[in-house]
Amino acid sequence: MTSDGSADTPPSTSKTFRTAFRDLGRGWSQSELWLQLGWQDIKQRYRRSVLGPLWITIATGVMALALGLLYSMLFQISVREFLPHVTVGFIVWGFIAGCIKDGSNVFIENEGLIKQLPSALSVHVYRLVWRQLLFLAHNMVIWVLLVLIFRIPLTWNTLLAIPALALLVINGVWVTMLFGVIATRFRDVAPLLESLVQLLFYVTPIVWTTQTLLEQGGEVAQRARIAELNPLYHYLEIVRGPLIGLEVPAYHWGIVGACTIAGLLAAVLVMRQWRFRVPYWV
Repeated sequence: MTSDGSADTPPSTSKTFRTAFRDLGRGWSQSELWLQLGWQDIKQRYRRSVLGPLWITIATGVMALALGLLYSMLFQISVREFLPHVTVGFIVWGFIAGCIKDGSNVFIENEGLIKQLPSALSVHVYRLVWRQLLFLAHNMVIWVLLVLIFRIPLTWNTLLAIPALALLVINGVWVTMLFGVIATRFRDVAPLLESLVQLLFYVTPIVWTTQTLLEQGGEVAQRARIAELNPLYHYLEIVRGPLIGLEVPAYHWGIVGACTIAGLLAAVLVMRQWRFRVPYWV
């Protein structure tokens, strides 16, 4: 039986774009299943906890506050300016890192369901992205507090965060599918990605800003422009900018759009080639 429940589909016809897109569509149509499973994941994680999912917000808030205060003193930047930058960046990074790290194990951790439940393979992808989106929603409470405390202006520009978050979710789907399939076949990929994500945290402008480096001029300013080569920087900017009252240059959107298209194509190609083998690899 294949992962989309079509037991009579021979392997030779599984390597088509049609079956890859059919898997994505069938998984989306089973939204009641993955929505419920994703919510159960969070309830199970905080079972018998007094505060429950609020621990997500507390842990993120404490970490963002500590890093924001520390680096604002080190860089001599106003807390009013720097803390929202760090906090929103940290919130968005949590979603990105979760999709990459948890996504690499998405099929391995759902071995039992994949082998026993006749559902589309993409159900497990949507479930994980939905779970990460719930984490993100919990953490957005911190942003609301920042708006109230620092009086961050809410304008029409703030609404750009909505399509930015939509792009983030779409990218979460292809990232999870792509790395999930590859890491299921090659088990060394998951720990490699975990180390890579930790490294990327420090080279992405989360606890530092490119503007600070540019103001120093010279070679330091040139190094700041190297950050432009990091795609995650652009993903952060299109979400963080509107939420902290900053204008986002159009080229950030262009780069994110190009990366999204390239990533979706890569994920579909991987699904076309190997999706029917995942039940045998897990």
